[in-house]
Amino acid sequence: MVGWLAAAVLLGSPVWAATAYGKEALAHGSSNRAASEGIPSGDARASEHCTRECLEGIARKYLDALVQRNPSAAPLAEHVKFTENNVELRLGDGLWGTITGKGPPSTELLFADPEQGQVGFFGIVDEHGVPGYIGVRLKVEDRKISEIETVINRIPPLPPGAAPPPFATKTPKDLQHFAAMGEAAPAGQRVSRGRLIDIANGYFSTLQQNDGQLFTPFADDCSRLENGNITAGDPNSSYVPARISCAEQFKRGAYRFDSELRARGFMLVDVERQLVLTRGFLDHNGALTDFKLTDGTPAVSSFKTPSTLSLLELFKIRDGKIYRVETVYINVPYHMPPVWKNEE
Repeated sequence: MVGWLAAAVLLGSPVWAATAYGKEALAHGSSNRAASEGIPSGDARASEHCTRECLEGIARKYLDALVQRNPSAAPLAEHVKFTENNVELRLGDGLWGTITGKGPPSTELLFADPEQGQVGFFGIVDEHGVPGYIGVRLKVEDRKISEIETVINRIPPLPPGAAPPPFATKTPKDLQHFAAMGEAAPAGQRVSRGRLIDIANGYFSTLQQNDGQLFTPFADDCSRLENGNITAGDPNSSYVPARISCAEQFKRGAYRFDSELRARGFMLVDVERQLVLTRGFLDHNGALTDFKLTDGTPAVSSFKTPSTLSLLELFKIRDGKIYRVETVYINVPYHMPPVWKNEE
């Protein structure tokens, strides 16, 4: 996973309190618009279950408010925890002050967990001409947003004459999600919430100190998309390591330099679509530089100094096996502590 294909092988809690103005503004939205977005109006908000349509409608209202740079236009709880790139901020700060647009509908991926009141979004944003990949998780309680977790990988323009790394030749405007991420699984082919979490956790255990063992089942044609670029399962890729499947990469032990995948969180489980949204921190202590793949091929890590990746990662499980993976990740200081608490 993550940036690791960047690593070469030789092949005090600020919270935002909704103002009286903000609450009033939310209460006077169009009833037709609320209905079209699946959000019950009036007293029904506090009593009815928030369905997938309800959660996705709330997410769209949040994204619209974000583009408007107007937190009061979002359905917010009285107190909201807001983080951007694993730093807790005052709501209205960070991306709220710099966003100038988001991608077209074709670049948007929404997923939801009605049982836990969680909804997620993967897509792209623009900040004064600087595009970026974004992952967002919202916790919804009583049809109001109480938690906002955001990871943004900003992609500044390359210096004149510079070329992108071979594993990241696509830009945010090229983003194409795997079609399977939006597909519901037939009821008879779904595995349970707990099993979905176990499968996703097994992926992380396979990646950590990757020595060729698999700790979770993989589809033979498993593919992975990281920050908009396919890094596994694309036979036609110009980047040679991406031509083989997820499992084949792991069987080769290509990511032995991934020291630890810690602070694992499994915040959202979309049982209908067999998706799991996770978070984690992938540490590289930099101690392992030269090593051999499981077949004896010499390999080299590009992680020469301690570093960490912070990620939101979405797994698609099909027939009980990892089938597709999409990730938004960023570089953070080595062993940066998480601002969200997980049950690991």
